[in-house]
Amino acid sequence: MTSNQDDKYNYYTKIAWIIYTLLTIAVITILVLFVARDNEERFFYSLMPAAAAYVLRPMDKPFSKLIFKFTGVSRPSE
Repeated sequence: MTSNQDDKYNYYTKIAWIIYTLLTIAVITILVLFVARDNEERFFYSLMPAAAAYVLRPMDKPFSKLIFKFTGVSRPSE
């Protein structure tokens, strides 16, 4: 695989992680602003979605499949 393909894959991986992070922040914001009723729930809803997003983060193989599906750039072989 060429260096250009590796660079494209790295770029799309960074974009995918940025989207994942922004979705997590959006969920936290919605929960804190619209769902929480008191300070204790606001604190819980501000920490738990971030912790769940970290624990349930996508692995390399499914992430690579999605990147290939949407961009056509495959994971570089090592």
